[in-house]
Amino acid sequence: MSSRFTSKLHSERVAAQLGIWLGISFTIAFVTGLFSHFMQHPPSWLLWPSRPVNLYRFTQGLHVIGGIATIPLLLAKLWTVYPRLWQWPPFRSIGHATERGLVALLVAGSLFQVVTGVTNIAYWYVWPFVFTNAHYWTAYILVGALIIHVANEWAKVKRHALPTRVRIPPEPPADARSRRRFLTTVAAASGIAALVTVGETYKPLSRLALLAPRNPDKGPQGLPVNRSAAAAGITVNADYRLLITGSVRNQLSFTYEDLLKLPQHTVRLPIACVEGWSYDAEWTGIRLKDLMAQAGVPSDATLSVESLQRYGAYGVSEVKPPHWHDPLTLLAIKVNGETLHPDHGYPVRLIAPNRPGVMQTKWVTKVVAS
Repeated sequence: MSSRFTSKLHSERVAAQLGIWLGISFTIAFVTGLFSHFMQHPPSWLLWPSRPVNLYRFTQGLHVIGGIATIPLLLAKLWTVYPRLWQWPPFRSIGHATERGLVALLVAGSLFQVVTGVTNIAYWYVWPFVFTNAHYWTAYILVGALIIHVANEWAKVKRHALPTRVRIPPEPPADARSRRRFLTTVAAASGIAALVTVGETYKPLSRLALLAPRNPDKGPQGLPVNRSAAAAGITVNADYRLLITGSVRNQLSFTYEDLLKLPQHTVRLPIACVEGWSYDAEWTGIRLKDLMAQAGVPSDATLSVESLQRYGAYGVSEVKPPHWHDPLTLLAIKVNGETLHPDHGYPVRLIAPNRPGVMQTKWVTKVVAS
């Protein structure tokens, strides 16, 4: 290592300890990210449960808030090991060159995931590619590179960061204090990053949510929105009707006034957004399973809920049997006792438990059974 890097914190011991923390953080982000991806894009054979009600809210909040808390860990790890970038000669063998290439891939993948993840939750889309696809596939590359890196560095991790019988030369007291202060500072920075974000989904801490992209208390009817009615090109005509069609015994058609006359139910469910924020509200409307029973829909049918929206993604979402059979799943016409604001889906929106907010279709005009 070059004599220019004199800090004792550029050490195997510090790098190993930070590596353990970072590996745990990346693993949590990967698992929760897969959960979110397959909730939004499930294979045909996968039936996600509708309960627990807050499962998606918890996992996606953990994904986003944990990802933000990872930033100080990643920066500290890169600072600790960056003197190795100045090794000379840069490659000692083909094997060494391959190892360094994998490390470069690991660093690049880590930075890509963090930077694009932060800009995504800030709704700042400056890239020419589709974020969800790039974030999903890069996660596999990153985890693959991480597994190989851990295998290569395991002896160091075992020696410095895990309980072992191998005797390690004791650190000088000053170096030990410096290391502990550094690691404590990094841990505190990660904790603060989480603290000033978690209020976007945990209301008692909402006043501390300085880094949250959405304040959970602000928006029409006190509920945040990502896409307004104007942005979606919504026009609700006087002849609006909700149509239940497809594989049904009885095709149904309702005016808005007809829907108001049907038995109404009130449930308390969160809107849980993929950007990490969530908010509880009371929704009132018609149970989806009651409408399907009236239409004579087969119990194993998949429903396509279609929106009036003309612009943007998620104009149609699928509702599979575990969700539409759940009595908490409604076609809602009110929120918190008030008629839905157009930005919240007037005249009708879908609300269901354990489901991403982008799939809680607004401005519903048709339900097709298949």
